[in-house]
Amino acid sequence: MRRNNDQGILQKSIGSGFDAKSTTSEVIKGIDLSGKIAIVTGGNTGIGLETTKTLAAAGATVIVPARDINKAKKNLQGIENVELETMDLMHPESVNAFAEKFLTSDRSLHLLINNAGIMWVPLRRDSRGIESQLATNYLSVFELTARLWPSLKKANGARVVNISSQGHHFAPFDFEDPNFENRTYETLQAYGQSKTALNLFSMEMDHRAERHNVRVFSLHPGSIGGTELAREAPLELFQQMGFCDADGNLLPEVAASLKTIPQGAATTVWCATSPTLNSMGGVYCEDVEIAPLSLDLSKGSGVHPYSLDEVSAQRLWKLSEELTGVHFQVD
Repeated sequence: MRRNNDQGILQKSIGSGFDAKSTTSEVIKGIDLSGKIAIVTGGNTGIGLETTKTLAAAGATVIVPARDINKAKKNLQGIENVELETMDLMHPESVNAFAEKFLTSDRSLHLLINNAGIMWVPLRRDSRGIESQLATNYLSVFELTARLWPSLKKANGARVVNISSQGHHFAPFDFEDPNFENRTYETLQAYGQSKTALNLFSMEMDHRAERHNVRVFSLHPGSIGGTELAREAPLELFQQMGFCDADGNLLPEVAASLKTIPQGAATTVWCATSPTLNSMGGVYCEDVEIAPLSLDLSKGSGVHPYSLDEVSAQRLWKLSEELTGVHFQVD
């Protein structure tokens, strides 16, 4: 009988000892990553940069693939144990080239942290005609993880950490029209379905990979100040959502609710390194804890069962192979 997190049956607190205000330095305390290899996409800005710093300081060699190499060099300057490579998640050939280069190094991959993502963007499509948020936030993750599978399996204890979002509440995955070809484009719906897809993939991959001692997690980092995620969002949108006043200033109560970057990256680091998760996987986490199941989308917390549905997860895996042309055989 299949044992997994279908419909969120494993979404229960395990008493991590941390909370929403915990930071990366608190979560990593006492953990030695010497000899470990990590890849952190988007690891040169925002919570990705904080993740890179934290893992590297704990002894890991951290590989940061980046689209803008000059910007990445500047942001990563002075951080030891970091290797910088080129990769653009909107271009499958770039993802494949990066993965192939890593595979030829014949190194094990202990931590794959799929952190990079986009939000609040206008309708764009990649060279395959795939909507950009689906392509960047999910399909590139599927493809990169599939390409790197031999190195993950070789590590004999690897973890894959996929940075999802509370935004999965915005939309389930639309199997009939995932690329908005026959419906009006709504940027938050596109974002929501891309993160729902990430949750479904995380659960399904964990089920398939567990026998190879590879565990997979998805997570919501929290609402965080000081990142670049909203760089393309129009001011009017934040005003409509009640985040800003008429002059574009962030409302004090909104600012007070935001996490710092070290707090925002804490759940990522916990999922990647905590010994308490050695025998677990396929779960969605938030606030450095396994998140509760949520049937009420208005609450804005927890994980919705539609993003942890076994039938949808298996269907999405097949569709992902079709859209990417990558056969991901976990064996």
